[in-house]
Amino acid sequence: MNWQWEIFLMDPGGKQPTYWEWMLSAWGWTISVSLLSLLVALSIGSIIGILRTLPDSPWLVRFGNAWVELFRNIPLLVQIFLWYHVIPALIPPMKEVHGFYLVILALGFFTSARIAEQVRAGIQTLPKGQRYAGMAMGFTTPQYYRYVILPMAYRIIIPPLTSESMNIFKNSSVAFAVSISELTMFAMQAQEETSRGVEIYLAVTACYVVSAFAINRIMAFIEKKTRVPGFIVQAGGGGH
Repeated sequence: MNWQWEIFLMDPGGKQPTYWEWMLSAWGWTISVSLLSLLVALSIGSIIGILRTLPDSPWLVRFGNAWVELFRNIPLLVQIFLWYHVIPALIPPMKEVHGFYLVILALGFFTSARIAEQVRAGIQTLPKGQRYAGMAMGFTTPQYYRYVILPMAYRIIIPPLTSESMNIFKNSSVAFAVSISELTMFAMQAQEETSRGVEIYLAVTACYVVSAFAINRIMAFIEKKTRVPGFIVQAGGGGH
């Protein structure tokens, strides 16, 4: 095969000085979409996951269950089109919102349903004695969740959270469907202009791999620093 990596030093016609700089710019958009979506997903997913485990709050539990079933069972690409085309038509002020933020909401809400399920599972894995200990100390429900339940539950779910964090980088590629200038959009346009799809897609693949690997190492570092020795083994037989 005749490799032509020098195409990355060529002028793409005014979009950027070179295809290399265009790809780096697109990589920046991918990272921005992914990190902001992850922030939305972690925030909302944590709240929904907690609601699904609250004692004596059946309506909040039902709301949490409905949220998970709704956003988990609609394909991500469909959700992006709903946010980009349908919701602005139903809510006119949303027409002023840039597509970048609509993609963040779509990807964040989609992932929040998955994170909510993990938070619920993490909380329910803990021994019931931890909840009773908090109640015996006079903690209110928010207090024993804040100081007793959640610190340990998050330690348990770091491995699946790592997978979701890596997935959100990969899922961000669907943003090309609404013309966000991320890596997949760059790859499609650059390949069409240069007819060098092999080099373009190999370079874009490398960007995705580096991003996912970086997230994996960051989460592994967090897991190591927050690990409580022997806790996971002792946490068997829980149920909240």
